[in-house]
Amino acid sequence: MRTLITGGFGYLGGRLAQFLVNQAGHTILLGSRQQTRPPDWLPHVEVIQTRWGSPASLEQICIGVNTVVHLAGMNAQNCTADPAAALEVNGLATAHLLNAAIKQGVKRFIYLSTAHVYGNPLAGVITEETCPTNLHPYATSHRAGEDVVRAAHHRGEIEGVVIRLSNGYGAPAHKDANCWMLLANDLCRQAVQLKELRLRSSGLQRRDFITMTEVVRAVLHCLDIPRTECGDGLFNLGGGCAVRVIDLANRIASRCGEVLGYIPPIMLPQASASENDLPLTYRIDKLLATGFSPRDNSAEEIDATLRLCHDAYGNSL
Repeated sequence: MRTLITGGFGYLGGRLAQFLVNQAGHTILLGSRQQTRPPDWLPHVEVIQTRWGSPASLEQICIGVNTVVHLAGMNAQNCTADPAAALEVNGLATAHLLNAAIKQGVKRFIYLSTAHVYGNPLAGVITEETCPTNLHPYATSHRAGEDVVRAAHHRGEIEGVVIRLSNGYGAPAHKDANCWMLLANDLCRQAVQLKELRLRSSGLQRRDFITMTEVVRAVLHCLDIPRTECGDGLFNLGGGCAVRVIDLANRIASRCGEVLGYIPPIMLPQASASENDLPLTYRIDKLLATGFSPRDNSAEEIDATLRLCHDAYGNSL
């Protein structure tokens, strides 16, 4: 299978490309706006420059492609700083790439969206039937991207799949990936650089965490399932069990003791009156019904992240 991954040099893109090449035997095209040479961490792939402002160029990179996994987009911080650009990148660019894929006869188009379209903070029982209410530019721009993919799927123009991902974590394919603002990854880096874990809150908040190993396994699953199993094309993807932030911090500190030989203390402020331990159940029943079976590999993922941080940042202070 010939698969185009946009944002292929990013956090999820790098991990997915490695997994598809090493585990699934896919022929991978890495889409990048700037880099044109294969990366050191995956030298045997083809790199294709993506020119988002040129529909003809997007059609060209879709020639001979069986599936597209669209990961390129703006993160939450950049969306906050420039909401108009967020809509252009996460929404309009998705529409342009989708149209190019349809014209070139691409069979399946997978779009990685976010669980945060549902609300902020996430709370209660959330299924694909839950009405999205988050008006943050990160959420609304992803909703725009979702809508064009789901509409094309509904019209039968392409097999469109939208994945609403919760909080992924784990070691990136390379240390320069833009992933160190993510909570679990940030805590692993703090454990190495600061020898302590500093939380910005009391840690009572619950979040649904999922390892990157399981994220890439789920994407492969969505690449392989029959058209009849895709349904309306919308799937939640999470770890299946929300935990408190403080519990995750304790787990990382404990694994640091096993991997690096010391247990960093956890520094956290006093809980404010507005902080609550709100229940959260992020349901992934639709994905499970297609045959996906998640695994518990959180210890392995944390250990790998700690080791990468130790190798990359251990002498940075």
